[in-house]
Amino acid sequence: MTVQPSGPLAGDPVPAGDPAGADGIAVPRVRSRRIKAEHIRDYGIVVFAVALFCYFTVASPDFLTWQNLLNLVFQNATLGIAACAVTYTIIAGNFDLSLGAIFVLSEVLGAWAAVHWGVWWTFPVAIGAGLAMGLINGLLVTKLRVNAFLATLASALTFGGIAVGVTSGGLLITPPARVFTFLGQHRAGGIQYPVIIFVLVAIVLQLVLAYTVFGRHLYGVGDNRNAARLSGLKVDRIVILTFVITGAACGLAGLLDSSMTGSGSSDTSGLGGSLALLAIAGVALGGTSIFGGVGSVWRTVLGVMILAMITNGFDLLAVPDYWQDIVRGILIVIAVAISFVVDRR
Repeated sequence: MTVQPSGPLAGDPVPAGDPAGADGIAVPRVRSRRIKAEHIRDYGIVVFAVALFCYFTVASPDFLTWQNLLNLVFQNATLGIAACAVTYTIIAGNFDLSLGAIFVLSEVLGAWAAVHWGVWWTFPVAIGAGLAMGLINGLLVTKLRVNAFLATLASALTFGGIAVGVTSGGLLITPPARVFTFLGQHRAGGIQYPVIIFVLVAIVLQLVLAYTVFGRHLYGVGDNRNAARLSGLKVDRIVILTFVITGAACGLAGLLDSSMTGSGSSDTSGLGGSLALLAIAGVALGGTSIFGGVGSVWRTVLGVMILAMITNGFDLLAVPDYWQDIVRGILIVIAVAISFVVDRR
């Protein structure tokens, strides 16, 4: 019986890439385990989220309770849905500043449909309106070649004005049917429906991004649009789809918000006015590159939850509100700076 040698002998050829010692025996190359900037960008959000969670757990006895944690997610479910969807748009290399306006107009149109056509029209009208507004944004950016920042800024003003017009200059449209509040104010197994819908939306969007051809093409478009076009990808169609998905998600978020409050509101002093900035902040904090080509939905969820924990934890600790904005701003600057450093390499 012949016994095979367990390693290379002196005089044997040295495998490519392995340095040779003085006796001719290959010396395995030691791989570097240094922490790089991309590691911090990709996984630093996990470490920070865990650290922040542990801090508030120790600092406040009321933080780590089932009711508080459930309310934390519930209060940010609509924001989370919009943030998960706009992750697609940002990975593709664009911005969408019309999230709040789409959210408000979809909410108002859904409530208007419930009053005039019947409560069951709320669902298709709200989501369909959001989808249509997203399509308009996508066509402005791809077919008219308007810069995404300016296109969505202009559409935000337009959609917001239409929302005020639908309410005849008022703020609220309140459907009388109790069915209207079913999704927003009822639970399944003790968990609010908006929380369940948020989780489902995040899972579906993450799976599509990670395991489908569309997801791979989306990364390619965001990384190098010209190269993607030369390789045969339908860049305009992909970009339009990202805006459509974002618009439909904002329509769903508006529907849930109106169901939670029992009315459709055109008031932009609340979440409608800050939705775009908060959603993009959650995406950036989650490590998605504002230059496109890098990002994931699960990290966006963590980014949104970090913003939510800061608000919730600071409120429990009676920290003044202005500190929330200061901490959020610092975290976003750090996240964007890390992303910029990685992209330059």
